[in-house]
Amino acid sequence: MRIAMVSEHASPLAAPGGTDAGGQNVYVARLAEELSRRGHDVTVHTRRDSTDLPDRVPLPGGGEVDHVPAGPPDVLPKDDLYPYMTGFGAHLARAWDRERPDVVHAHYWMSGVAARIGAHPHGIPVVQTFHALGSVERRHQGRRDTSPYERLGSERQLGRSCGRVLATCTDEVYELAELGVPPRQVSVVPCGVDVEHFRPGARHSDVPERQRRHRLVACGRLVRRKGFDRAVRALTEIPDAELLVAGGPPGDLLETDPEAERLLWLSDRAGVADRVRLLGAVDPARMPALLGSADAVLCTPSYEPFGIVPLEAMACGVPVVATDVGGHRDTVADRRTGRLVPPGDTRAIASTVRDLLGDDELRRRYGEAGRERVLARFTWQRVADGVEHVYRQVAVGHEPPSRVA
Repeated sequence: MRIAMVSEHASPLAAPGGTDAGGQNVYVARLAEELSRRGHDVTVHTRRDSTDLPDRVPLPGGGEVDHVPAGPPDVLPKDDLYPYMTGFGAHLARAWDRERPDVVHAHYWMSGVAARIGAHPHGIPVVQTFHALGSVERRHQGRRDTSPYERLGSERQLGRSCGRVLATCTDEVYELAELGVPPRQVSVVPCGVDVEHFRPGARHSDVPERQRRHRLVACGRLVRRKGFDRAVRALTEIPDAELLVAGGPPGDLLETDPEAERLLWLSDRAGVADRVRLLGAVDPARMPALLGSADAVLCTPSYEPFGIVPLEAMACGVPVVATDVGGHRDTVADRRTGRLVPPGDTRAIASTVRDLLGDDELRRRYGEAGRERVLARFTWQRVADGVEHVYRQVAVGHEPPSRVA
């Protein structure tokens, strides 16, 4: 099949961990590469954010990235990109007039807006993955939500009109139903993890030496909703443990990051500053060893559309303590691969972590079961199986419109 992916702000070439670079970037990159390995012709269309970028760049594992001119060629916050989606879509319409894909897969709501503009003239079916829903973000962020006004209406319209919605977790099906998207319109296909890269026993010389008897690791984009502050507060009730937080800007720029500044201030106020280390952006090559050096990995956001970090930890054979929200409910098997705790309850986080740290055999069992669960359900091969099946379903009956000579 000829497959076009649209990922307007999340380039598969970007390093995860930045302000607008995280699980979506990883998902798009790895899915594109896996589908390419199966013989599909895959192009990922993402917005050009630098004049230095070539028009087209091959992905290391297969597939190609097309840098679309839409708005100024500068790095912009994703919430500022909506005005440029009409131009993005017009570019796609012209490109697909020359070479029509069999299916378009839009990632995030703004990508869906652009994909719809580009696909409609050619009768191309569109599969939509939201990665995060505006209704959920608004519920949890309130006034801190900076999404454009048009987001909720666009998501409702896209969900009802596209060929299929690919949800990344079961919880999203219910959220979509609240928007009027019938469950029969939705297929659940989770995110995946590279089980060869993330594996037990990974070593790297550049992983910080342990300073306390126990080590906890948390990682992800350095934004408030990821809940790193809860991990810091919980540390006050977890004696003889250190917390390493990976994510955000490079280490030498952390002092300029507002969330890093807030976490350091909180650590000092809570009296645990000597046990909290912010690492900043971590080279992906180091991540398996960093996760593997932990006694437990903490994933404590207030909400999480999916969450790749628990999978990466489980693939490394490390137990996970995660908030009982969103995608965590699908990935973390409570009391088998880790523990699910009420969101926002730092005492529950602390007591759960203490129980784990006090039982070496329990951590070993959770770690082994986590690795087995990932191998059975969350490899990129399994993800691609599900996505490929949906592509073939929606492509049936969508032939190119006939041209008038």
